[in-house]
Amino acid sequence: MEFNHKPVMLNECIEGLKIKPDGIYIDGTMGGAGHSKEIANRISKNGLLIGIDRDEEAICVAKERLKEFENVKYVHDNHDNIENILKNLNIEKVDGILLDLGVSSYQLDESKRGFSYIGNGILDMRMDKSQDLTAKIVVNTYSEQELARIIYEYGEEKFSRPIARRIVEHRKEKEIETTEELVSIIEEVVKRRKDEGHPAKRTFQAIRIEVNNEIKPLYDTVVTSIDKLKTGGRLCILTFHSLEDRAVKNAFVDSAGKCICPPGLPYCVCGAKSKGKIITKKPILPSKEEIEENSRSKSAKLRIFEKN
Repeated sequence: MEFNHKPVMLNECIEGLKIKPDGIYIDGTMGGAGHSKEIANRISKNGLLIGIDRDEEAICVAKERLKEFENVKYVHDNHDNIENILKNLNIEKVDGILLDLGVSSYQLDESKRGFSYIGNGILDMRMDKSQDLTAKIVVNTYSEQELARIIYEYGEEKFSRPIARRIVEHRKEKEIETTEELVSIIEEVVKRRKDEGHPAKRTFQAIRIEVNNEIKPLYDTVVTSIDKLKTGGRLCILTFHSLEDRAVKNAFVDSAGKCICPPGLPYCVCGAKSKGKIITKKPILPSKEEIEENSRSKSAKLRIFEKN
């Protein structure tokens, strides 16, 4: 299958980065290089684009799609390791960072990757296929209590407990191996819900987040990314569900500095320090036209931070 991923809010992200021709930029979630190609188009031969992705297939596709550009470095790693990545490249600070936290259309549509509740494939869900933890391991070895917690916390699924209970009941009889099997189990508990999508949508999201550890490091990743920006540098982050957005928002607010002095004081005495300013007081949302053209942009939110 061809690696297709229509970049969400492309113009808004590029404008948010305020790209300098000779600057150094990071696309921390390179995917199919949709955002990366536009960044590469806007930097000169003296500029640099660092493309990071934990999916080796994405890196291969990006190399092909960006083969006309000579000032691109490709890194097979997790954007959570951005500090070490830059250290290994002997780069101290950069002019801009983009993180698109969405799952690519290719990963969702390619059944062998096991991300989708549509079709049938082995329960995998790994963005980085070199890691050990898979969806199959989560589904077949996690306790009922832990499964329920993950499905509730990461999937915001109100039927988390009965779903976890039914998974455990089924795996006593036979190991759960495929996405189709898991969907069938979930559908025993959750019926089709009007305007809420597929019955398995929330559970699959939760398991994917657990497999790829998408939430726990995010706050620290955002703070570290801000630290790695030059003065005036921009961090643009696209989120696709409330847990991601909350972590990003909290990291932005804390990095901007929160004065806790009583109102009325002529100046701050609490010692609050600011790393920069939040450009987007409210997140930027996709236009109606974009949502019509690309339904997967519907839940996207873009937040932007500028370093002092």
